[in-house]
Amino acid sequence: MRTNPEVSESELDREARLQFLTWERGPADIQSDVQKKLKEKLAQSAGARIADSAYIASDARVFTSSLVVGDRSWIAGHALVRGEVELGANCSVNPYACISGKVRCGNGVRIASLVSIVGFNHGFDDPDIPINDQPHETLGITIGDDVWIGANAVILDGVTIGRGAVVAAGAVVTKDIPDLAIAAGVPAKVVRRRGETAAVGKSRRAEVEQALLRISRVSEAEWRDVRERHLTPEGYLSPDAHGVARMSVRHECDAIEIAAGFGEQLSGNEARAVVDRLQALQDPVTGFFPDPFQPPDPAKNIRDNSPALYNVLAVGYALEILGAHPSHSISGVELDAVGLCDWLEALPWSSRAWWCGDRVDAIATALYFNARYFRSGRGKEILFGWLSTHIDRSTGLWGKPTAEQGFLQPVNGFYRLTRGAHAQFGVPVPFPEAAINSVMTHYRNNQGFSGSTYTACNLLDTIHPLWLCLKQTDFMRGQAETVAEDIILRSPDRWQVKKGFAFADGQVGSLQGTEMWLSTLHLAADLLGMAENFAYVPKGVHRTRPAGLGL
Repeated sequence: MRTNPEVSESELDREARLQFLTWERGPADIQSDVQKKLKEKLAQSAGARIADSAYIASDARVFTSSLVVGDRSWIAGHALVRGEVELGANCSVNPYACISGKVRCGNGVRIASLVSIVGFNHGFDDPDIPINDQPHETLGITIGDDVWIGANAVILDGVTIGRGAVVAAGAVVTKDIPDLAIAAGVPAKVVRRRGETAAVGKSRRAEVEQALLRISRVSEAEWRDVRERHLTPEGYLSPDAHGVARMSVRHECDAIEIAAGFGEQLSGNEARAVVDRLQALQDPVTGFFPDPFQPPDPAKNIRDNSPALYNVLAVGYALEILGAHPSHSISGVELDAVGLCDWLEALPWSSRAWWCGDRVDAIATALYFNARYFRSGRGKEILFGWLSTHIDRSTGLWGKPTAEQGFLQPVNGFYRLTRGAHAQFGVPVPFPEAAINSVMTHYRNNQGFSGSTYTACNLLDTIHPLWLCLKQTDFMRGQAETVAEDIILRSPDRWQVKKGFAFADGQVGSLQGTEMWLSTLHLAADLLGMAENFAYVPKGVHRTRPAGLGL
């Protein structure tokens, strides 16, 4: 219903159109009584100084202590402007953009829809003080002349963006961007400069495809060298995640998985001998697989022995690759509802969520083997019921961030938990959008990882949740694809000649590092729709096809 009989239907239609297509404003719109009254109101309520030739859509939300809008600039409907904001001449703020804090834009700045420019920061360093009681800090953001900021980009406090720069859609700018630079990614990095001619076929996606083909060729040519390098008469000796060389049955399982991933596996008597040896590792009472090179403490509950639980995955899947399966039901997980819930609730979710996810991974995988090869109880239903009622709806994760490590524990725990549970059984993740947001926040907070934190674990535990959740939603897909591209682009330089991938920077190539990085690359490629360009397809722990057993 029209509330003002003096305003025609066509005028109402035009006003509604200008909320979203503000560039269509004309002299009559700028000089209208409605526009003049709006500018007068903002001058009184928001300390605004708005040029006569500027235009503010009626549905824009402006709550400032100081606002300057230069000649021929405009702010579209549903944009939010708050704080101390200055826009030069010929600037545009598109619908749903958010400009907060202390922000100064030069002339000719183009701000696309859903951009967030945040010229302040909230304290969080003291874990003993609630975040809402910690002080704000305002460094301010400066954006030079002739800058284009693409849709969904985020500009953080303290940043200066140079004259003529372009910020790609979805980029997260945490550091200064120089003049005429084109910046993209999370965190944003300079990919080239304006005026430089991009080589034909050298778009970022083309570079990703070429990097993937390079690492595919070298890994396919040298994986046998990697495997043989660690083989001894007693078994496989290879560095673990800490870079320390140890004998472990996991290394043999990694070697089996690497070969299978490249389409090769043992057969005949040789395969039979390996199957017999692996099956003999299983404890017939509990069904778990203690590592013969790292035997558990007999005085402790075997459920607290990490290798025995992880080998449910490592040995169990290796046996499947070889056409076999565990000899015994894994009875250690076949508990009644009270027993299984007591086990889950006793885990340290608030401080060691990764460790908890590791346990759930083993429990779920044991339930998979029991359901597929043996008579199984109702453990799957109990497990998924408990998980569905203990997830944090706000983060989409299980467990809590810690003061020391932030989201590291719950994000990495989310990967282990959902790998064994949701991904394995083909069950949807409860809150995929919230989980994606948490994973991307964790990735941004760590600047995409570097140095000692650029590990197979941290990157696998980033890309698998994104890959899994994006099967249910397109939320933040562009940013997730940028993460996948970054992983692939950095991979050729990580391969060590005939040694494979190290688990972490500064270490020597290992079977564990090679298997995990190859699986990470496959997931990144699959997320980008490029899996056919990569020779390796995970067949064991990191296989991507659900078991199809359902609940």
